[in-house]
Amino acid sequence: MSEPAGGDEGRIRLQKLLAQAGVASRRKCEQLMSDGRVQVDGEPVTQMGARVDPRTAVIHVDGKRLPPPSEHVYVALNKPRGVVSTMDDPQGRPTLADLIAGRPERLFHVGRLDTDTDGLILLTNDGAFAHKMAHPSFEISKTYVAQVQGHVKAGLGRRLRAGVDLEDGPAQVDRFTVKETLDNRSIVELDIHIGRNRIVRRLLEAVGHPVERLSRTAFASVRLSGLAPGESRELTRDELGSLLDSVRM
Repeated sequence: MSEPAGGDEGRIRLQKLLAQAGVASRRKCEQLMSDGRVQVDGEPVTQMGARVDPRTAVIHVDGKRLPPPSEHVYVALNKPRGVVSTMDDPQGRPTLADLIAGRPERLFHVGRLDTDTDGLILLTNDGAFAHKMAHPSFEISKTYVAQVQGHVKAGLGRRLRAGVDLEDGPAQVDRFTVKETLDNRSIVELDIHIGRNRIVRRLLEAVGHPVERLSRTAFASVRLSGLAPGESRELTRDELGSLLDSVRM
């Protein structure tokens, strides 16, 4: 760790920072450091007197990123079908803002979900974070569960992973599985990092399985489980740390 200009200004003992962040008690944090389980800027730190700047140090404990102290908020929301993925709507339709009306922060959404798609969407007041999470260069994976028309034949997953030509260029999924087969429809789950408009619906329709219902169940490390439609929660420390690592913040 290099010493910044200005010496120790703004720097605090590493074990104190870990304890304040809720990692463990001060004594346990010292043990974690002694065991080589704490890294700062990619290097193990075992010296008890080590000081770090919590605003700039990249800290990992047992490989998990510890987010820096921040005034920003990061929220997971289960968007119901029929809600527009905007904070206001000239047509008077229900919006994301209606679902978080009680929060004091001015939040905005990370990417979008179609109005007729329900599921996980992230909200934040951190503009740099939102921009990076939505940028295609970071290839952030999202998980969807879709109810589609027809029975899915063996081999479709290989075809989708190899890529399908659409009107705006080829597209492919990262993972595809059939979860259930019903009378004349199927429930499928897929991972995809492409963020083009209505990409999941267009991709499945192109291979002969129009979507009847679509839900996003995960956004990178963040899972929808436990959130009822319309409910929201702040991201956990581990969820946020993993997202920050994924976009190199």
